[in-house]
Amino acid sequence: MAPSLCAICKTERAYIKRPKNHAKLCRECFIRVFEDEIHHTITSSKLFNPGEKVAIGASGGKDSTVLASVLKTLNERHGYGLDLVLLSIDEGITGYRDDSLQTVKNNAVQYGMPLTIVGYKELYDWTMDEVVQTIGKKGNCTYCGVFRRQALDRGAKMLGIKHVVTGHNADDVAETVMMNLLRADLSRLSRSTSIVTGDNRSEVKRSKPLKYAYEKEIVLYAFHKKLEYFSTECIYSPEAFRGSARSLIKQLEKVRPSAILDIVRSGEDMARLVPGESSSSCACKGQKAQTPAPAPVEDDIGGCGSTNGRTPGGEMAALDKQLRDNEEYAELEVDVTKTTPKPKQGDKETQKELPIRTASAPSKGGRQVLGQCKRCGYMSSQEICQACTLLEGLNKNRPQIQI
Repeated sequence: MAPSLCAICKTERAYIKRPKNHAKLCRECFIRVFEDEIHHTITSSKLFNPGEKVAIGASGGKDSTVLASVLKTLNERHGYGLDLVLLSIDEGITGYRDDSLQTVKNNAVQYGMPLTIVGYKELYDWTMDEVVQTIGKKGNCTYCGVFRRQALDRGAKMLGIKHVVTGHNADDVAETVMMNLLRADLSRLSRSTSIVTGDNRSEVKRSKPLKYAYEKEIVLYAFHKKLEYFSTECIYSPEAFRGSARSLIKQLEKVRPSAILDIVRSGEDMARLVPGESSSSCACKGQKAQTPAPAPVEDDIGGCGSTNGRTPGGEMAALDKQLRDNEEYAELEVDVTKTTPKPKQGDKETQKELPIRTASAPSKGGRQVLGQCKRCGYMSSQEICQACTLLEGLNKNRPQIQI
């Protein structure tokens, strides 16, 4: 059997089968189309302004390493005019973060970007090792997530930067959508699916240029570009609820490669239905991302969540129709309208319409107003921010040192 040719250039041998849509590409075309899709996401969503100083949340992992590499390349290629710096958070996890920070330092030298490291210890007087010793492994990711988000914002504020980009990819967003659905927390869908969080009222806004990039393709890009990154998983993360959502999505991806982007797009659509909330997404509205050359129909190149490269859908509807057409199942069908007794004349209807269920009751005062925490001064919609609330509980349980 003759080797397959690249679906884009039609000359080089195809070595890569894209996880997103199974298109067969050569190394050079894969790298180029991956970068072009990120550029399309950035430009269509208008993420950056010329001359803007942007901090890249760098952990040393594959996502932030690829993000730094791609932004550096696109900034030079397309003239974004960005001033890029690296911002790392030291959570204080022995045997994990100390090693990954060394990778970040190497990347800073390779990319020629200034690096700033901010630690939990200096901000909160706690390390994650100390937190886990106090509360155990269950629920520790909640503490780390809250502390880390605030640490990124506070670190950016220290540097006088108002825009932080993170390496959240399509898999991460899909997992968050699934977690919010499993917890019936529709009110958080807007924040979790938005490509930009924060507005003019916020001191720091965050964006996700890799929102529509598959995790597997990020790994492929890092491999073929020979990027240095830290691949060890956090020693505390296996206990997290996110791991269950991740396993479920990976199973769905095996059956339907476009499942990840389907979940992301579904999350965006559902977020628009939540009263008083909105979800920002790629502004292309499903249009195809620009690619160097057209591809055959069977190997179409999909962009940032577009319908290109995705299966047509309707598999469950087709299966349902097949079952209904089968005479063997006709006898098993029951018309529920015939079996349900109708209310007698004069009787009151007992069925009531239930409201949309969310994890927290809607506020009577409308949308929350962003202010400042009374204790730490960090931006918060509550009098006491979530980080200070968590710290209060930790400090009460801190072991007393006997002299």
